[in-house]
Amino acid sequence: MASLRSATPKLRNYFRDNYIPQICEALLCGLLVTCPEDPLRYLEHMIIVIIQNGLENLLWDMCIDPSLKPKIRRLSETYLEQLFGLDDQLVTPELMIKACTFYTGRLVKNHFGGWREVAIPRANQEAILAEKMDRAITHDNFRCQKVFFYHWLSYVITCRERLIVSLLRLRQMFCVQRQKIILAKWKEKARHKSKTREDELILKHELQLRKWKLKSKVPEEKLLSPERSSSDTAAAAAPVEFDVSALPEQAIMQIFLYLSFRDTIMCGQVNRSWMAMTQRGFLWNAIDFSTTKNIADKCVVSTLQRWRLTVLRLNFRGCLFRTKTLKAVSHCKNLQELNVSDCQSLTDESMRHISEGCPGVLYLNLSNTTITNRTMRLLPRYFHNLQNLSLAYCRKFTDKGLQYLNLGNGCHKLIYLDLSGCTQVLVEKCPRISTVVFIGSPHLSDCAFKALSSCNLKKIRFEGNKRITDACFKYIDKNYPGINHIYMVDCKALTDSSLKSMSVLKQLTVLNLTNCVRISDIGLRQFLDGPASVRIRELNLTNCSLLGDASIVRLSERCPNLHYLSLRNCEHLTDLAIECISGMLSLVSVDLSGTLISNESLNILSRHRKLRELSLSECANITDIGIRAYCKTSLFLEHLDISYCRQLSDDIIKTVAIFCTHITSLNIAGCPKITDGGLETLSAKCHYLHILDISGCILLTDQILQDLQMGCKQLRILKMRFCRSISVAAAHRMSSVVQHQEYSSDDPPSWFGYDSEGNPLEETQSRIQTRNYSELIVKESFSSDEESPDANLI
Repeated sequence: MASLRSATPKLRNYFRDNYIPQICEALLCGLLVTCPEDPLRYLEHMIIVIIQNGLENLLWDMCIDPSLKPKIRRLSETYLEQLFGLDDQLVTPELMIKACTFYTGRLVKNHFGGWREVAIPRANQEAILAEKMDRAITHDNFRCQKVFFYHWLSYVITCRERLIVSLLRLRQMFCVQRQKIILAKWKEKARHKSKTREDELILKHELQLRKWKLKSKVPEEKLLSPERSSSDTAAAAAPVEFDVSALPEQAIMQIFLYLSFRDTIMCGQVNRSWMAMTQRGFLWNAIDFSTTKNIADKCVVSTLQRWRLTVLRLNFRGCLFRTKTLKAVSHCKNLQELNVSDCQSLTDESMRHISEGCPGVLYLNLSNTTITNRTMRLLPRYFHNLQNLSLAYCRKFTDKGLQYLNLGNGCHKLIYLDLSGCTQVLVEKCPRISTVVFIGSPHLSDCAFKALSSCNLKKIRFEGNKRITDACFKYIDKNYPGINHIYMVDCKALTDSSLKSMSVLKQLTVLNLTNCVRISDIGLRQFLDGPASVRIRELNLTNCSLLGDASIVRLSERCPNLHYLSLRNCEHLTDLAIECISGMLSLVSVDLSGTLISNESLNILSRHRKLRELSLSECANITDIGIRAYCKTSLFLEHLDISYCRQLSDDIIKTVAIFCTHITSLNIAGCPKITDGGLETLSAKCHYLHILDISGCILLTDQILQDLQMGCKQLRILKMRFCRSISVAAAHRMSSVVQHQEYSSDDPPSWFGYDSEGNPLEETQSRIQTRNYSELIVKESFSSDEESPDANLI
């Protein structure tokens, strides 16, 4: 067979991939060793065996019988590699000899060269060693320099970092020191400016007071005396001519709106010009007969007939007119508001005429009258638009009469119903009622709340009831989800559970818990943690003596819209609570009466510059210094109550007069050290004063009434009970100047804490009696503060 060395690579790969040389080798070896008689059948049989075993398991001696296999070692993969030209890498004997010769010569050369270098030293060995030493020294020096350089670099970096930190600290210290210097200078300048401003105010006050004294010292011959005739008086006084009609119409309207009914009638009789001004229709939109005494029935009837188309509001509260006079109200076809409370002459017949002639009435006040079920039947028949109805203390109608409100067309627009003192009725038949008042109904229990569950209540008021318990508030969020006003005064059965139930009322804005003595910090904290605290606007916790600083701290965090806060007689409050209150910038009015606050507390509270009303009654630990510190920063204070603080003197009156010139209400009752000098200063400076209570100020004389009449032109209410140094004649003259006056010349009672000479009494007895009186005042004041819609009718 010719060699395949010159064959194509494809053919050679075919032979190699299909094991052709191995098959031939096995078959030839078998033929050579076995020598079979029939070679063809032998080959056929062996090929079948090879096919069965697979080409991968093919060996060169597979076709040889095991007993005939030669014990020889092959030199290459196959004996036919060379035959088929596949022995490219086959080592031939010639190549083996050549390779061994080359390897031996190379090995001898390498070993001989190494032996020669060791055995025969070079001539310049010392120079080489010196060179190597120099290189070693150079390398060592470089390594040392490198180590030293790394140490020096780390030291430099550390020093630089320390220097940067030191510079930053120095800069910070410099900034802090500079800020301290700036703040110190600013504080000094502010203190100087405040001192200068205070001195200027005091100087200005002294000048004004001096002018006031000069003005008040009018010669006695120029003063009006009872003995002088009216002609002498007219001659002495220079006439001042001024035509009111020359003023703008808006100004005239505002002036005449302040006049009472009698004053308006009298002004119309001055001259024709004034008569024309009093005939304007807007002056007769609202007529108040309650402030006029001894008015003739004929005048009332003629007035109502003349202005029957203009009158919108009528007030007959407490008037003793005849029945025919009240029937004249039926001429006012456009009447919207009618107040006939305390009119004992009002009968069912009068109400029949009024209801037939005035179908457009929206607000009706029938409190404390003698109406019966007849009148209750007339209301839904004629007053279809009635929204506000007051039946307080009307004892002669029954529950059946109240059910008439829901008959026929009914009073379906009724949103306010006052049933105070009407213990004979229930309101469960009026589902559209949104406001219910139960004052003076001590026998109502939790069943009343259950009966009211069908009403869409927005406001509810209970007072003086000991049968109302926590059970009535258990499902208040489901029964009254839209309630926004809860007034639970003197309901002593309420506990912290009620506050927890009310905490889910999202629309609650006013909460009054006066005299609910079982309320504690736990209940108030649970209430403040709920959604009700977000919209709460007024919170009254008077006489809740278990409350402490923890409640006030939580209150300052959870009530951003709180305007009015009363903590009267909460004796556990400290300076921490006052500091939290000073941080509530939304507050307008705060009542801290009966607490243990001190001058330091007032210094803290002076940071709150937006307070308009402050009550500090019965605070025995405050002095003139604390009041002065607070008033210096409260320039817009309008109401101040420091009653029954027996330690205060005229200095606080002068402080109020100098700094709080916008004050409108001042209560200094029970302050025996106040003299005419302090009230003289007040009269000279506080020209906007409307309400003044000087009861128990035993050192005041008739002089202060002249000063008040001259300086406080807007004074409307004056209380001067137990003022033994003020004469009856002076009080009588003053009653014609103010709208309301209370006067008595008796000695101060024992609960004032001092006798008729101002000497203090026993502390325990006076304190107990004063506390009882203050609780009575609290109840009265908050009853008046919770104004009903009837207030517009009064």
